[in-house]
Amino acid sequence: AKRRNMLRRSLSLLPRPLATRTAAAARSMGVKVDGDKAEVEIGPIQAYKTEGPTSTWVSTTKDEVLKSLYDMIVMRRMEIAADLMYKSQLIKGFCHLYDGQEAVAIGMEMGCTMNDAIVTSYRDHCLQYSRGDTVKRILAELTGKSGGCTEGKGGSMHMYRSETNFYGGNGIVGAQVPLGAGLAFAAKYKTNNGLPRGQASSDSVAFAMYGDGAANQGQVFEAANMAYLWKLPVILVIENNQYGMGTSTLRASSNIDFYTKYDPLPGLKVDGMDCFSVKAATEFARKHCMDGHGPFVLEMNTYRYHGHSMSDPGLTYRSRDEVSGIRKERDPIDKLKRITMELGFMDEAGIKKMEKEVRGLVDEAVEFAKTSPDPELMEMYTKVLVDNPSYIRGTDGIYGHGKCSWAPGA
Repeated sequence: AKRRNMLRRSLSLLPRPLATRTAAAARSMGVKVDGDKAEVEIGPIQAYKTEGPTSTWVSTTKDEVLKSLYDMIVMRRMEIAADLMYKSQLIKGFCHLYDGQEAVAIGMEMGCTMNDAIVTSYRDHCLQYSRGDTVKRILAELTGKSGGCTEGKGGSMHMYRSETNFYGGNGIVGAQVPLGAGLAFAAKYKTNNGLPRGQASSDSVAFAMYGDGAANQGQVFEAANMAYLWKLPVILVIENNQYGMGTSTLRASSNIDFYTKYDPLPGLKVDGMDCFSVKAATEFARKHCMDGHGPFVLEMNTYRYHGHSMSDPGLTYRSRDEVSGIRKERDPIDKLKRITMELGFMDEAGIKKMEKEVRGLVDEAVEFAKTSPDPELMEMYTKVLVDNPSYIRGTDGIYGHGKCSWAPGA
């Protein structure tokens, strides 16, 4: 009976059939279609010390819409699978799930490129997927197996994919934000063969993602200050899911308008449950940074369906009605399903077929994670230090170890 109840609760977090949506949820913004190209209307975006996007219409394509829908369904199903694997004691230790927040990751990917760097908190499974990894490797990592994305060494909180500029996965609250500033420092340095202290363009940007619970950390303010002084191309992305662990933002922060918090940095407050709103805000912030104007703040107004981690039932500080109400009114996958059908890019039968395909994909990944071998003991000592680095920068930018194409004096 206990196992049935756990399964029932976990499956309740999956996207609901379209026929059961409420009248309020059935309403959506406008759409315009021209063949395989389209525009989707978004709601208002609040701006601070910037004008923000000038249009309420976001351009997209059939391929982008269908890929985004598929990826968000994969993320949701993958996280529910992780929930069940944790409850079956196949996953040990900390495990923080992302279901409900999928539109943030996907909307960001719609608005940036793989040349841009991303660093995030311990709630990182879906970012690892959006940066190009597979469900098999992610679930195998969660179980600590050698087939995992960091060969069983990182687990839930320390995923990593440097080939697509994803730098984790960080277990210390807020500690990833100075790392994000450092990634932006590197982007500006490499573009300009040195660090101009003032306004100078960059070929790419860095996204430092963190939650509302980390937003008041001292190191976040310090990183924001340095980034502003050096005009670093870093976008501070606050995933405001309304609760820092079990504490409401209303009880924990003196300023709950997080996009205004790091004065004089400009910022936008975005509907983080709508991937098109996230895309528009990401494109705007990215251009601001790449043009050399310094850091930018994006507050994503979102919600997590699970508790803070798997050790948190998530219902001692909020009600079941609150969680179910958000799912009925704002679920990001339900919204994208409706838009997809309104655009005529896929009908309900096609979406059900897609969901069936995803179920098979995730079920296969679960079996892979279960049967993948444990790492060899000697693997504990590998990939700890870099072997024979080709270049180490000297203190004056010239003298050091080796050469590289972008260093001064190379």
